[in-house]
Amino acid sequence: MRVGFLGLGVMGQPMALRLADAGTPLVVHNRTPARAEPLRAAGAEVAAGPAEVFERSDAVLLMLADEAATDAVLARGTPEFASRVAGRLVVHMGTTSPEFSRGLETDVRAAGGRYVEAPVSGSRVPAQNGRLVAMLAGEESAVAEAVPLLAPLCHESFACGPVPGALLTKLSVNLFLITQVTGLVEAFHFAERQGLDRARFLDVLEAGPMASAVSRMKAPKLLAGDFSVQAAALDVLKNNRLIAEAARGAGVASPLLDACHTLFEETVALGHGGEDMVAVLRAIEARTGAHGGSRGLEAS
Repeated sequence: MRVGFLGLGVMGQPMALRLADAGTPLVVHNRTPARAEPLRAAGAEVAAGPAEVFERSDAVLLMLADEAATDAVLARGTPEFASRVAGRLVVHMGTTSPEFSRGLETDVRAAGGRYVEAPVSGSRVPAQNGRLVAMLAGEESAVAEAVPLLAPLCHESFACGPVPGALLTKLSVNLFLITQVTGLVEAFHFAERQGLDRARFLDVLEAGPMASAVSRMKAPKLLAGDFSVQAAALDVLKNNRLIAEAARGAGVASPLLDACHTLFEETVALGHGGEDMVAVLRAIEARTGAHGGSRGLEAS
């Protein structure tokens, strides 16, 4: 099967490289041409635009930033939409609202295409290592067609029923991730401002029952002050908004998420939206400063 890939961002580029390295016949395009060059070097074909990707592919994977970008590459709402999706499998892997995905499935199927919602859990490093977790929703036959396409990217895949079951599952997972990382960052800040040895605090955390794959990934970044992107704060804020909207729509309380939402808004407002989500530390530090907090003794 010839596979198209659109969206070569922080997550999309390593995902597409995994597919190319696995020998998948791949056609790619990205709005920023330089992002496609590593794919060209890996043996993928680089198309001139989204229309060419669809023309030359049997299935197209979409890993795009938002709903507007997704609609744009599909030419949704224009006569060209049907010619792009008819007879093809469209795999929507980005994180959007469940309502958007439900409507997209309706339109793709009405135009003669097949549709799978397939968001993934994991950040840039798991994407590079093929250790993502996929959640898939859609017609059973379409999901069965998509699963082997995603095998080079994911160490596990889970069928989540009809659309938008996969996105709702992803939002549930992300709620835990956001609150977990924010809690880790706040604990790190507390320990630092109490004058503790930050490395020793993290060693104690690692030795105890709270240690996790997430803490093992984020704790070294906090210790080194390394805010290079694995999952950007701006993307986390977008996810936070999607979860909050879904919660409000269902009448579900989300008190921890709401507190994180405010902190990530402050993080982005402070100019750290392009940094890793552990940059939420900057918002917490700013609050400490606003309350007259002083830095603890420097750890040796």
